[in-house]
Amino acid sequence: MIYFDYSEFDSPDKPGSGRTMNAEFLQMLDAARHIADVPFVITSGVRTIKWNAKVGGVKGSSHIKGRAADIACSSSAQRLIIVSALLDVGFRRIGISKTFIHVDNDPDKIDAIWLY
Repeated sequence: MIYFDYSEFDSPDKPGSGRTMNAEFLQMLDAARHIADVPFVITSGVRTIKWNAKVGGVKGSSHIKGRAADIACSSSAQRLIIVSALLDVGFRRIGISKTFIHVDNDPDKIDAIWLY
């Protein structure tokens, strides 16, 4: 059972689009949330091509494929908890910024951890 509400993943310009999120991605994210035992506030889920361009997303973004999410993060301690849980469940593509953590499981991209 998935904890998240699909609407959390909606592209702001397309209500209901969160239902197009990849099921495997959501299962992994839900498992990580249970391990972390801290709220995962989703700031970006699936994106339309138009919305991705508007927010400055890269061409071919995993968000467009429904295989990525950005999770709000407000402290170093919370960042460690979330990233550790994401790694524990098998995520191998993680981007870290001061205010959010990007995670995806895009099979067309190489494993990496990067900074924004």
